[in-house]
Order: sequence, then structure tokens, then C-alpha cells
Amino acid sequence: MGSFSLLLLCLCFVISHSIGHPVNGLAETRKNILFVMCDSMDGRLIGKGSSGVVRLPTLEKMASNGIVFHNMYTNNPICCPSRSALWSGLHTHITKSWNNHKGLDKGYPTWAVKLANAGYETELIGKQDYTSGSHSVSNRVEAWTRAVNFTLRQEGRPTTVLVNNSSQIKVSGDWNLVDRATSWLKNNATHIKDKPFLLYVGLNLPHPYGTNEGENSGASTFRTSPYWLRSVDSNRVNIPTWIDLDKFHPVDYYESAVKNCTSSFTKDEIFKVRQYYFAMCAETDAMLGEIVDALNAIGHGNDTYVFFSSDHGEMAMEHRQFYKMSMYEASSHVPLVATGPGVPTMQVENVTSLVDMFPTFMDIAGIDHPPGLNGSSLMPFLMPGFYRADDRPDYVLSQYHGCNMNMSGFMLRTGNYKYVAYGDGPKQVRPHLFDLSTDPDELTDLSLKNPDLVSQMDSKLRSLVDYPSVSHEVDQYNRDSFRVWRENLAKEYDHTIANLRWWMDWQKDPKGNQQKIDDWLNS
Repeated sequence: MGSFSLLLLCLCFVISHSIGHPVNGLAETRKNILFVMCDSMDGRLIGKGSSGVVRLPTLEKMASNGIVFHNMYTNNPICCPSRSALWSGLHTHITKSWNNHKGLDKGYPTWAVKLANAGYETELIGKQDYTSGSHSVSNRVEAWTRAVNFTLRQEGRPTTVLVNNSSQIKVSGDWNLVDRATSWLKNNATHIKDKPFLLYVGLNLPHPYGTNEGENSGASTFRTSPYWLRSVDSNRVNIPTWIDLDKFHPVDYYESAVKNCTSSFTKDEIFKVRQYYFAMCAETDAMLGEIVDALNAIGHGNDTYVFFSSDHGEMAMEHRQFYKMSMYEASSHVPLVATGPGVPTMQVENVTSLVDMFPTFMDIAGIDHPPGLNGSSLMPFLMPGFYRADDRPDYVLSQYHGCNMNMSGFMLRTGNYKYVAYGDGPKQVRPHLFDLSTDPDELTDLSLKNPDLVSQMDSKLRSLVDYPSVSHEVDQYNRDSFRVWRENLAKEYDHTIANLRWWMDWQKDPKGNQQKIDDWLNS
């Protein structure tokens, strides 16, 4: 080989490895990324078109020009642990992001850090919520004490509030984030002309609003205006089927009770919670539209991958619950819609999850995947002909260890089935098993009549995560964390413990409740 040829070969090697995998020329023409992440949107609402319960024109336009991932899941159905998985590309039992107080360390090398280091102009606006130390004291204490032998209401009763009039568009404070995002695009149009950029926008909607009750309050208020109610087809707002409370799975009963949902609700109350929630989704869609319009206005609509997703869903009174913290579809199934250069128009039925976003962003930027990521790139869907050696798994893993569930839950979603194991497994408490192809509302638990299938699914789940060991690890973390918190409070402990979100029920028997905590700590 001549010296010139050898030099050229070495140069190509250095360039390719300095920028990552130049798959199909991707690294040489790196595209922009716009990622809009909302909070609490049910993924089943997307891609319905005119048959949907709520009009979502921006998302429907994206769906008609891109990809809808119909089986996208959160890896943990609560804010901080879900986002820890998203930003790290790792499952919860790897990062130890057990609850809303326990996330990633500050300075963690997220995909945003990787993109910035690779030369992307990076702007992060709004809710990120993946680091430790956030959220309320109530939230963390409720998570730590989930195994205590009491069932105290931790949330306000779900309620609805109608504000202003039919011309009121901007109900949420998130519009300020939209203004920041559109201003950034407009003000940086020249600067980012020849440099790839990442713009991340984290919205709070359609998460329920705070409910003012006591010193500490939860978020059980569904608030909207008549303007957004017009986007909801009231004839399609269904009243979910509820089974009798005495037939509830023990974990489901605990969730319903601590979420203040075991008392009576009229059909009108349930209808309004769902109607108002769908209206809040419509307002979220409008915010996304403003950002996408600003992107198109500066001429970057054709060279930018646009992604829309959510950290988890919203139960909206299905299975006698609101909020999230559940493996039911309303809580665990999230949206993912993507558009961009060369992205085909299609519906993807493969199961996918939020940990898949990290390797996807790396492939868009032509960056090597960090070792050990749990997700698989979505680029084979986004770019036909894109090749990567790792095969896509046919399952999704999700898990939950926080408040409102009295033991750890682990979900395996594969094929038509969803399997959910709890705590130490079937010997401690029976699992859930649903066939989503015939039972999309998850009303018929197949676990009792299908022991062979339960065994098969449980073995598969244990091959992915030693979930009994993880459950024990979380239980020990909870005890240790509570002890440290109580010791640090010293004389303030009695007042603080009595005035958390469970204050109404705590104060009915403060000595008895405290004794149950002591029994738990000593067990």
C-alpha cells in the first residue's frame, strides 16, 4: 500500500471514531433534535384522528407525517424515576432512582451532556426532574413508609375546576416555557444555521394541579377552561368499569385507598375528571404546536427530528384511581410521536420504552453508545436502511418503588401480555396477568387460571431483573432513609409526621400510627 493511501486510510479511521458511528452518512450530516416532554399524558390518546375523544391537531399532524409508537412505555410510572431512566438510558434498579426524592446525581452524563460535548448547541427549558433531592417531604416519607401496616389517605379527593371563559386559552403557566422556547429558536436562528442543536422543552401539563389542603397538599385538581373543553367530544368520554372493592387485588386496594378514591363518586364526578383531563391534554397539544411552528418559521422544519413524549400517563379514574404510580395502561403507557428528515409515515406496534431515547439521540448525532445502556435505538424505524448490529428486544421492563404502592411492582410487557409481579413474587402476593389484545381495559386477571403462563412470564422477568432482591434492597433503603430523616428532625419530628399529606387520617390515631412505624422499623 502506498504512503498516500495509508495516510488516507488512517485519516478516515480517526475521523470516523472521533465523531462516532458514521452509519449511512448520518454522522457527516448531523440533524437537529427538538424534544418536547410533557407530564402525565396517556399514550393511548395518540393517533386516533377524528375518532379520538379529544382533538390533538398538532400531534395528529405529526402522526400523519411521521411515526406513532403505539406501544411506548415508561420504565417507572412516577416523575423523577421515570425521567432518571429517560436521561440515563438505564433501568431503575441500575440507577437506584427509587422514588421522587432519589434520582440521578447532579452532573450525571446524560444524553444532553453527550450531545453538548459532541458540538451540539444545547438548550434545556422547563421540567427535567431527574436528579435527587426534589419533590415534597410528604412524597418521600410516603415512599419510605409504604410497608408500614396502615393505609392513610395521601391525596386530596380528585376534583375539577373550571376557570375563566370560552376565550381563555392560556390556563397553564407552561405557556411561559413555550415563550422561552420560541424566543430561543427565533433569537438563535442565525447562530444555529450551520451547527446542530438540541432543544429540550419540559412541560408540566397535563399533570393535575395542586390542591390546597393542610400544610402539605397533593395534586388532585383537574383544571381547564371552556375553551379547551370544546376540544373534547363529550359523547366519547366513557365512564370506566369498576370492580367491587372487596374483589380488588391487595395492591390495587391500597393504591385506591391512599389516593382517596374508595369513597363514593357520582358518574358526573368521574365524567368531569376525565373530560377536564382530556381538555388539559388539548392545551398541551397547543403548546407543542407553538413550538413546532416556531421551528418551521426559522427554516429548520426539514432538518430537525421532533419527538413528543411523556414521563408517565394518568389514571383519570380508571380502576378507581387517579394520578400515576400503577402498571395499568393509563399510567404506564406513554406517547411517542416522531417526525424528521426521511422519517416514514407509519404506525409502529413494537414495544418500546423511554430508555430507548438515549441510544436514539446518539445515533442521530453519530456518537458511540456509552457502554451498558439498557435501551435500543429507534433509528431503524426513523431511517429505513439504518443498520445497527444489536437486535431489538421483544419486551419492555418497567418497575415502581415509590409512594401510593405498598410494595415494589415489576412489569413485563411482551407480545399480547402484560405481567406484573409484586414484592417477593407470586408466593407473597398474586401477580397480575392481562391479555391486552382481548382485554385492553385490564379487567380480567388471567393469573389464577393460567399457572403455566404465569411461571413462564415470571421466569422471563427474573431473567431480566432479580426482582425479589431489588424489593429487599428498596425496603432496606426505605428504613435507613426514614431513620436518618427522623433523627435529623429531632424535636420537630412529631409535628412534621402529623402534618404530611396524610394529616387527616394520621391525627385520628397518632399514637397508634407511630407505633406501627416503630413496629415496621424493628421488623
